[in-house]
Amino acid sequence: MAKNRTGRVGEQIKKELSVLIQSELKDPRIGFVTVTGVDVTSDLSQAKVYLSVFGDEEKKNESLKAIEKATGFLRTEIGKRIRLRHTPELIFKIDESIAYGSRIEKILGEITHEHEE
Repeated sequence: MAKNRTGRVGEQIKKELSVLIQSELKDPRIGFVTVTGVDVTSDLSQAKVYLSVFGDEEKKNESLKAIEKATGFLRTEIGKRIRLRHTPELIFKIDESIAYGSRIEKILGEITHEHEE
């Protein structure tokens, strides 16, 4: 039962953070950011937020720094929008799975291309 709740809270945090980052944050360092996932601990004290940032490594780092600087604002807004007794601490991480998947796709494409020749 608790696992269901953490999943629901994680999905709600993901939805609210996506809206907040896109519409409320005005920092020019934040590029095209997508919230790909949220893992919430079972006691709802921490939430690891996985972000996918479009751009090179420098752009990813700049966006991550800007979002980490706005963590207090984001946590306050989530607390207002989601009715929880305690709002989880937000920990932001860059999600490399999309880049990893596209790299594998490219390698597989090269292998099939070589195999056809």
